Amino acid sequence: MHFFIEVIIPISLPQTFTYKVSEAEFSFLENGMRVAVPFGKSKFYTGLVADKHHNPPALYEAKEIHQIIDEKPIVTQIQLEHWNWIATYYMCAIGEVYRTALPSALQLESETIISAQREVYTTNDLSDDEYLIVEALSNQTALKINEITAILNKKKVFPVIQSLMEKGIVYLQEEMIEEYKPKLIRYIRLQSEFNSADKLEELLQFLKSAKKQKELILSYFQLNASQRKPISVKELSEYANVGTSVVKSLIDKGIFEEYFIQQDRVSFDEVENSHIELNNHQQKALEEIKESLVSKDVCLLHGVTASGKTEVYFKLIEEYLEKGQQVLYLLPEIALTTQLVSRLTKHFGNKVAVFHSKYSNNERVEVWNQVLNQSDKSQIVIGARSALFLPFHDLGLIIVDEEHEQTFKQVDPAPRYHARDASIVLAHFHKAKVVLGSATPGLETYFNAQNGKYGLVELTERYGNAVLPEIVLVDLKDNYFRKKMTGHFSQTLIDAMTEALSNGEQIILFQNRRGYAPVLECMTCGHIPQCPQCDVSLTYHKFKNQLRCHYCGHSIAKPTNCHACSSIDLTSKGFGTEQIELELASLFPTKNVKRMDQDTTRGKYAFERLIDSFKNREIDILVGTQMLAKGLDFDNVSLVGILNADTMLYFPDFRAFERSYQMMTQVSGRAGRSDKKGNVVIQTYNPLHNTIQQVTHNDYIGMFKEQLYERHIYKYPPYFKLIKLTIKHKDFEKLKEGSMWLYQVFKQNLDIPVLGPEEPPVGKIRNEYIRTILIKIPQEKHLGNTKKTIQKILNSFDAISQYRAIKVSVNVDVN
Repeated sequence: MHFFIEVIIPISLPQTFTYKVSEAEFSFLENGMRVAVPFGKSKFYTGLVADKHHNPPALYEAKEIHQIIDEKPIVTQIQLEHWNWIATYYMCAIGEVYRTALPSALQLESETIISAQREVYTTNDLSDDEYLIVEALSNQTALKINEITAILNKKKVFPVIQSLMEKGIVYLQEEMIEEYKPKLIRYIRLQSEFNSADKLEELLQFLKSAKKQKELILSYFQLNASQRKPISVKELSEYANVGTSVVKSLIDKGIFEEYFIQQDRVSFDEVENSHIELNNHQQKALEEIKESLVSKDVCLLHGVTASGKTEVYFKLIEEYLEKGQQVLYLLPEIALTTQLVSRLTKHFGNKVAVFHSKYSNNERVEVWNQVLNQSDKSQIVIGARSALFLPFHDLGLIIVDEEHEQTFKQVDPAPRYHARDASIVLAHFHKAKVVLGSATPGLETYFNAQNGKYGLVELTERYGNAVLPEIVLVDLKDNYFRKKMTGHFSQTLIDAMTEALSNGEQIILFQNRRGYAPVLECMTCGHIPQCPQCDVSLTYHKFKNQLRCHYCGHSIAKPTNCHACSSIDLTSKGFGTEQIELELASLFPTKNVKRMDQDTTRGKYAFERLIDSFKNREIDILVGTQMLAKGLDFDNVSLVGILNADTMLYFPDFRAFERSYQMMTQVSGRAGRSDKKGNVVIQTYNPLHNTIQQVTHNDYIGMFKEQLYERHIYKYPPYFKLIKLTIKHKDFEKLKEGSMWLYQVFKQNLDIPVLGPEEPPVGKIRNEYIRTILIKIPQEKHLGNTKKTIQKILNSFDAISQYRAIKVSVNVDVN
């Protein structure tokens, strides 16, 4: 009998691959274990066992596996089922889901190693580059490709390696590299022979001339007596105020013995549980959620900003922890995890694990292992959308906070999943419950709640004595006409800011565009510098004195004269957060102004530093992009200013009005979260616009009904499902021809609305032209069958040789 396993490989191929194993390997292997497998001519990948069987593949000869990596599964059966659902629903390869889901440190890939074949006695026939490699190989047995790149200081090293191989001097081999390295802390203890009093006396006598070593020994005994736990080298050195070289001397003399203990890189200290008291409205909401979750799997908590939704979540979490179940708490932005982790650890102590992309590879592996082993340290997992892929065993509750946020949807690369929808399916696999929370729920979510598919609980009162902020509209058109503007600030906003600052209160200003100005224009000929690789103008960043493309990262120094006519009369148009920051510095020179956008939060702890400084009242005015709009809680903010509300309203997207309402309401909700009444100043050219009026009156239902009516007429979600195809190619004519072919075949085979091929607002990115096709699927149409038809057409498209180079990406449930 033959033995085979089905293996998922982390590359973009739609199927699993069959490999041959021995009978012993077959009985040892389980689904979810990693195996190193050969793929292609010489490459090795970390595959994941998805199934075991006895059927040989029909189309190819099954290869044997290279090695088994794990002793027990690192991926659960539920995870495999969930990944299959994501691959099927979002129309992507299972390998792409695996590559995204598993921390990259657990995905070993083979690395090409260059080794010497024979001794080289003559170097006459070698080029300079070849000689350098041979010389390096005479000092060490093997070199990696990146090491050769560094030696030659060249990017293209393969021709040199190829030449050496032809001469029979070197050969290539593939080696699997284990990326994860546990963190080992160096500890020391006194050798057992010195534990008796007389031996110790002898030792101190022996060291009487080595003063620092003697002091270190005495410090060791003081520390040992006071804490009765292992003593690390670092701790002892700091306590005795000596360098680690002194410790090393004592180890070399055989007085101290060193040993290592593995330690988690991320750990939160155990603290006293702070008790949470719910007010009447919160208590009522909690009871209603629990009642709703008896009959329904999903419940929407629609609570106004600062209504205390987080405290309600905490009480729910307590109940699931008492049952011994795990809880997943999803947030849309890494910035939010910072603030919430401190609140969670205050209440739950060291039961909290955090998982997001700012963590290092090793930190993510440790969290993965904690969740897999159901460690006490990971009973509550808080994270961004990627936390959804962790190996939960007994998941009881998933909380999706700020569920309306578009950052829950993965854009690139595949899988282009929506964390909110995928979490509902994950909960179904675990027989768990889901609570969605938002002050401005997504239209589809609220529609499902109104239809009874989800439970709905309303929380209409702000926590404590806080009242909703007063919103003032400023007509920019009128203010510019009457010359009442100072830079980009109306007099109304300046007066409100002056008053808030004189009262010792803090201010948040919102401008959803980073950089100094989006356009630098020549006033003589009208030329605007464009990105050579994308169809956009370059954004001016004054701080770095450069023009930068926000799509591909291309940058040039700020020109001193026009590239087209050499005029020196250049001026910036529009404004971003950088310009606002500089204007504020001249308006309020004694106040501390900081900026929070993608440029200022690149470092691992940049979010934490900014948020802590603002919370500790070290920053008076915080200027930022949409990062500021998401659930941050500052009790001293009394004023929020929205500098231009119109940039969001007139974006070419069917969700533009819904998004604008959500963004403005959320950012307004940062004001007046304690006893002080908050104020919001919204600057706009169109104060009578329906959406802006709905924000002013906090009329979510009005916005919901108006948008629902329009969605019904124009065939958009929640009445229709959307699948968007993005087609890219460097040749404009070939792209045009290929996208037209696709559109016509879709039109012939699908009896549903197909729009396109359309040029998007940015029609070229990274030297590739773009076209989009939008397919609208009505509720009564079978979604699975329609997707199968779409996939068949895409497979046929790939099979046509002239179109093979055209890239097509599929985005299901466009956000």
